[in-house]
Amino acid sequence: MLGEHGTLAELGWDGPQREKLWRYNQHYFDDLNAVDAGLRSEWHRHLLDDWVQCNSVGLGNGWEPYPTSLRIVNWIKWALGGNVLPDPCLHSLAVQARWLSKRLEIHLLGNHLFANAKALVLAGLFFQGDEADRWLSTGLKILARELPEQVLPDGGHFERSTMYHALALEDMLDLRNALCAYPAALTADQRGACADWPALARQMHAWLQSMCHPDGEISFFNDAALGVAPAVAELGAYAARLGLAGMASRSAGVTHLADSGYIRLSAGDAVAILDVAPVGPDYLPGHAHADTLSFELSLFGQRVLVNTGTSCYGGSAERLRQRGTAAHNTVVVDGHDSSEVWGGFRVARRARPFGLHMGPAGACAELPIEVRCAHDGYERLPGRPVHQRRWLLDQSGLVVEDIVTGVHAAALAQFHLHPQLKLLADASAQTGEAMLPDGRRLAWVVQQGHASLEVGTYHPRFGLSFAGLCLIIRLAEGRSRIQFSWQEFKK
Repeated sequence: MLGEHGTLAELGWDGPQREKLWRYNQHYFDDLNAVDAGLRSEWHRHLLDDWVQCNSVGLGNGWEPYPTSLRIVNWIKWALGGNVLPDPCLHSLAVQARWLSKRLEIHLLGNHLFANAKALVLAGLFFQGDEADRWLSTGLKILARELPEQVLPDGGHFERSTMYHALALEDMLDLRNALCAYPAALTADQRGACADWPALARQMHAWLQSMCHPDGEISFFNDAALGVAPAVAELGAYAARLGLAGMASRSAGVTHLADSGYIRLSAGDAVAILDVAPVGPDYLPGHAHADTLSFELSLFGQRVLVNTGTSCYGGSAERLRQRGTAAHNTVVVDGHDSSEVWGGFRVARRARPFGLHMGPAGACAELPIEVRCAHDGYERLPGRPVHQRRWLLDQSGLVVEDIVTGVHAAALAQFHLHPQLKLLADASAQTGEAMLPDGRRLAWVVQQGHASLEVGTYHPRFGLSFAGLCLIIRLAEGRSRIQFSWQEFKK
């Protein structure tokens, strides 16, 4: 998943040879339930035994609460899938649940605490006895408190990351599946507390579909990359097996996810996904990027304008760059980020959107779909700039207009082209064309502002970086306007 290989014989279960995220994944045991895992069952048994022998209780990365939570779930799912846990591993599993129950990540909240609660619920169902009943009760109480907080009324996860939303949906499906496997394990009150889980899972599935491109995978807003969460199609199939598949709405070309702050526009062969959202919950912006008023665009089922994605965690300069405004399809003012991302998983002063308007661009419903919004993220700067953006989409093209008010030296609108596009641009970049992999073309005309093309990067998965191109427009007198078109190039 992280693009960095290593053998257990060479690296062991812990040590400085690999970063913490790599070590965490090593201790998750995700492969127990991966595709064709049954072909590796004997190897899995040896791996389980080795983990118990080499990881003393409470020592190393593997015993931190988050990897412990994911490992508990994976071991239990493996056992319920028809495998037999060796006795030392069964004993260790109980010890892990006991250890976790005393080290819940209440100080971190968010997806960490949710993972803790899920692990306790599954352990409480899997084992029997008073202690197991306490694990189950504790986990259910945490979920009863956290679900209304973490899942917004429109079905979106409150951290506004498509990747973490997909992981949260998998959690909900696993929880519902586990309750179905132990129908008599809950008290009447506990069953009542879980009664809304099916509807919640359907709503979360519908939200995820709205945030996907026509290629069937997630858009890249905040921390997001492919290959971390299960593929959207896999989650859909899982939801369908449980009778929990949701259906995304498609109303007049506009899907407004009002509570989470995203808008999906569709017109003919084009799909645009717009970010008019806050960066995340005020107390938990760790997976946020400075991407306010960014957007992504697909044409003819292929991605053409992309936020650059996420390839690494930690506190590196590259991590900071990927979280920065310049790595997204939005406007950079005087070299600053719209929200002050820092320290790998921190945000200081942050942008807040306002003034949202959407609808037909005039009295006639057949006119282009119009969306307008602004944010105050740059008002912390001396000249108190404000970024305003306007999108106009119809079947033949997309117009993006940017205005930056207030005193500022330079404002740059960034448009990152997917690396698979072949560029055919003139010397000035004011007009140009890009060829899609299937031979169709995207054309642009910069109608206001001064354009240039620069080298960019694209990170669709952890550990992967691809070179690409970024079309940059320097706003003239605080304004820019670009028109993308594609209708004349249809096959």
